[in-house]
Amino acid sequence: MPQLRIALAQVNATVGDLDGNASLVVEWTRKAREGGAHLVVFPEMVLTGYPVEDLAIRTSFARASAEALDTLASTLDSAGLGEVAAVVGYLEHDSAGPRNAAAVLHGGRVVARQSKHHLPNYGVFDERRYFKPGSSLDIVRINGVEVGMVICEDLWQDGGPITALGDAGVDLVVSPNASPYERNKDDLRLPLVVRRAAEAGAPLAYCNLIGGQDELVFDGDSIVVAADGQLIGRAPQFVEHLMLVDFDLPGGGEYEQGQIGDFYVRRVFVSDAIAPYEPLPAPRVFEPLSDEAEVWHALVTGLRDYVHKNGFRSVVLGLSGGIDSAVVAALAVDALGADSVYCVSMPSSYSSEHSKSDASDMATRTGLHFTTEPIGDMVSVYVDQLKLTGLAEENIQARCRGMLLMALSNQNGHLVLATGNKSELAVGYSTIYGDAVGGFAPIKDVFKTLVWSLARWRNDEAEKRGEVPPIPENSITKPPSAELRPGQVDTDSLPDYELLDALLTQYVDGDRGYDDLLAAGFAPELVDRVLRMVDKAEYKRRQYPPGTKISNKAFGRDRRLPITNGWREG
Repeated sequence: MPQLRIALAQVNATVGDLDGNASLVVEWTRKAREGGAHLVVFPEMVLTGYPVEDLAIRTSFARASAEALDTLASTLDSAGLGEVAAVVGYLEHDSAGPRNAAAVLHGGRVVARQSKHHLPNYGVFDERRYFKPGSSLDIVRINGVEVGMVICEDLWQDGGPITALGDAGVDLVVSPNASPYERNKDDLRLPLVVRRAAEAGAPLAYCNLIGGQDELVFDGDSIVVAADGQLIGRAPQFVEHLMLVDFDLPGGGEYEQGQIGDFYVRRVFVSDAIAPYEPLPAPRVFEPLSDEAEVWHALVTGLRDYVHKNGFRSVVLGLSGGIDSAVVAALAVDALGADSVYCVSMPSSYSSEHSKSDASDMATRTGLHFTTEPIGDMVSVYVDQLKLTGLAEENIQARCRGMLLMALSNQNGHLVLATGNKSELAVGYSTIYGDAVGGFAPIKDVFKTLVWSLARWRNDEAEKRGEVPPIPENSITKPPSAELRPGQVDTDSLPDYELLDALLTQYVDGDRGYDDLLAAGFAPELVDRVLRMVDKAEYKRRQYPPGTKISNKAFGRDRRLPITNGWREG
């Protein structure tokens, strides 16, 4: 019975960095060869990074991608890695247009190519804008084993390439993916891969990207299952990882080619007569992370990669003593290290003593850089000269803080982090050019109630490891307040966050209408009030910095509503 050892290389690519991504492929192919692999599978579009967005329609980039693929094949061979067949995702461009494609590299050549067939056009995906669908399948024969391939969405759609590969009688299916993270998405992947393996009548190896790309973050969670649905191996989330798997498969298929269903199937010989090897132990099955751990790792990964991939070395944020800025500071320390995190307390005449002391306590607990820059005199200049009162006076405090942070950013090269959460962003509880300034918003897609849960989880994790909990208990337990007027608390302007988040989850994330919300038990006056706030704040959200997506409906890429909009629910 033919033997085949495959490697799934779960790696972190950078969009547009063709040279860096090619070096990544070489590095991990070397690791695969050292592990005795005959075939190594990389994620979807690993050579270009994913998603490339409008770079896909720039012919110069498509040409560079194709050239980089040919160069990579030659580089692998000259590095002594040519005997390993490498499945590498890249951007193809032929007479029909751009294609999301994957190639098999072996012996210094591109021996097989295949384009994605199903192009997703929902949520964060715009692939029909960019790519042309494929209509052929290349089955490669390695050591007598016939290996078919499906690219990401081709696996998520019923029928199509999986059915055709099953009819063709493949021995193994590999699937390069760039599947963005959402909460609990790991619960969907395993049942999906099991179903598709059954449809193909063959084991299925699913290799997913990791790392952050603007708002998106990829969690890995690569999976291998047997034809009968047995879980063979599962990779960890949010880390680069090489999973080696041995297969003893029937092989022996014929080399015919032709039309099977909607697809033209071509069989390609890659290599044969590989010497028998000593079998490896079964790969480890890593358990998925808990909900809070999963979200925390997603936020840390998204922040770290946004900072590093965009060339920043440090971040700065306003540390108010409240829960939101405390969680953002803790995320930044975990992502970048305390020495790269600069926090500023910016008290006004309304700032409480506990806000100042809680901010200082946070700095002591984590070791981050901390300074105090009072804004009272700056505020007075505006208030006195313009005779500001009420909301105008409140907002000028936030805008002085925003100006101060941007000045420090310009002076020292820090990236400013906005600390607003999804609940506040939904109802417009933020000040443009004030607390909304910044280059990245780490908890933009995190509802307020989840912010508290994450804070408690992070402190509990620290205690389990015998470390000092990073977030002061008082920052978690005290009533949240913007402190822009005497005695102010958030509930002066907003419903209780438990109730607010429950409603927002259905209206924002679930796209439920007015009648649906009433049927769900929400009071009419509450629905009227909250929906009015959400709808009126669209212009603010358009001007808010990008932030890591963790939900199924994040502001920005997922939820796109017109600013000028006469439609109102109710």
